[in-house]
Amino acid sequence: MKKTPTGGLVYSTEAGRMCPGCRQPVAACTCHQPAQRAPAADGTVRVSREKQHRGGKVVTVVRDLPLDDAALAALGKRLRTACGAGGTAKEARLELQGDHVERVMTWLTAEGFRVKRTGG
Repeated sequence: MKKTPTGGLVYSTEAGRMCPGCRQPVAACTCHQPAQRAPAADGTVRVSREKQHRGGKVVTVVRDLPLDDAALAALGKRLRTACGAGGTAKEARLELQGDHVERVMTWLTAEGFRVKRTGG
């Protein structure tokens, strides 16, 4: 087991690599996690259709979901499965490949969210 000159634990065979900040295993580290996002001010989820800067491809974008990153990724997985499309969860929003605005709005309403269509 090696120690740094300041006395911090670098590696342990018991738990693997350790975080120097909180001295917990890297898998359980809490000091480098991003802060939880606050819910949107009005609590309304906004769904829009975008085509700009995407090479002419249509993308359905879901914004203002009052969820943390893990819950957002899980909801995105279920939503992509329901729409039968690919997509991603990035920058606090969900992006689905294709024009699925109506299907997404009905699905999110059934899940208990207040939904509003934005854009054209």
